[in-house]
Amino acid sequence: MTTNALLPLLIVASSLVTGLIIFMLPERAVFWRTALNLGGAILKIILLVIMMFGVFQGVEYEFRVPLVPGLDFVLYADALALLFVNLSAVLWLVTTIYAIGYLEDSPNRSRFFGYFSLCVTATVGLAMSGNLLTFLVFYEALTLATYPLVVHRGTEIARRAGRVYLAYTLFGGALVLLGTIWLYSLAGTLDFIDGGFVSALEVNTTVLQALFWLLIIGIGVKAAIFPMHVWLPQAMVAPAPVSALLHAVAVVKAGAFGVVRIVYDVFGVEFTDLLGVATPLAILSAFTIIYGSVRALFQDDLKRRLAFSTVSQVSYITLGVAIAGPIATIGGIVHLVHQGFMKITLFFCAGNYAETLGVHKVSELAGAGKRMPWTTAAFTLAAFGMIGVPPTAGFITKWYLGLGGLETGQDWVVLVLAGSSLLNAAYFLPILRTAWFDPPPDKWPHERQFGAKETAWALLLPPLFTGALAVLFGLLASMPGTPLDWVQLIAARKYVS
Repeated sequence: MTTNALLPLLIVASSLVTGLIIFMLPERAVFWRTALNLGGAILKIILLVIMMFGVFQGVEYEFRVPLVPGLDFVLYADALALLFVNLSAVLWLVTTIYAIGYLEDSPNRSRFFGYFSLCVTATVGLAMSGNLLTFLVFYEALTLATYPLVVHRGTEIARRAGRVYLAYTLFGGALVLLGTIWLYSLAGTLDFIDGGFVSALEVNTTVLQALFWLLIIGIGVKAAIFPMHVWLPQAMVAPAPVSALLHAVAVVKAGAFGVVRIVYDVFGVEFTDLLGVATPLAILSAFTIIYGSVRALFQDDLKRRLAFSTVSQVSYITLGVAIAGPIATIGGIVHLVHQGFMKITLFFCAGNYAETLGVHKVSELAGAGKRMPWTTAAFTLAAFGMIGVPPTAGFITKWYLGLGGLETGQDWVVLVLAGSSLLNAAYFLPILRTAWFDPPPDKWPHERQFGAKETAWALLLPPLFTGALAVLFGLLASMPGTPLDWVQLIAARKYVS
């Protein structure tokens, strides 16, 4: 086996082996569990840097083994895959540091970090899937790995949320399985290729439209596209590191990434438009953007407000894909990274308020900025990004999506983005106002003291890091090596003009 074939396998194995070993560790083995978590995350980043340099130079990395006659298990690292793997690897490391501090005195830490590593394994495998069958394997593995994290607290509310999560995601997986079998029976192949392979089929248009919606609806469950979003707000009973993982790295982002793969590498963006399914998908995405923002307005629970914000924000990715233009493609795909860093910052901060002050609701945040200024500063930067305030990463996303809509003659996209930004401001700015300017209460619901610090370092440093990047990715967007620079490379290779 060549090095180029081995590297994709090693990137997947770096978190898989870590998770399997952690399962066997006793609860008291704090040092070894921490070392394995951090070591596995750092190793994955090192391997990723090597592979990214190679892909930039035109090197191909593929691991392929036959499963059944005519179908292979394929790990393939193209530029799009590595964008998502890079996001997963960096945020796995950051979230691991945060989770170590968050779960310091909690039970069942080996179980938590074991499934946490398996979740990252499934996400990375899904990103590097070279065909629809491999994608399906990791798509279902992601469901099974994240369920124990959702129900980690073991309460009745958590178990109920877990049942809802399983019902929705397994239903979505069944639709993807059905669509995969149907597509293979027609095409005889499932390999992802630039420009897609469906356009070469001599099949009735109605059949192809049905296939498209079968796959999009199945994957749209994890992408939280309306009306398949119901599981996401309920899953917020999970610990803050899990919420951060679900929204910024794993499940929701995996669904959005899957939509990108289906449109660009199965059907092809031009053929998707010719089938007449791109515009309906864009309209559904636009509705989800507005719907999620409106629902967020009425949530007092901070994590539920952030959850409905995710329902809205992730659909920017789908909208960018469905607009079917090269500029919108850049806006949609770069939002995979931009939204990840902004949203994980918000959930880290929400976890800090809960762990340090016992605050879980927006109405309880009065004066929190005076007690926790660094946490609130990070929250403020990420919230400005979500609104789209220049020069944050969120502004870059909305700028490219707006230009993409104008480029393709779909001017209504600009109105959707403007409406979304106003709604984003309506549900984020009151949080910032009350946190920074309202007087604090005489006593917080459940305050913990950390000496002279506002909270533990392991809880504070991650949101400061991710919040700073959410600004720098916008401020330095045109610089080489930024997410926007990498996505422009992807768009040049993926978009067939």
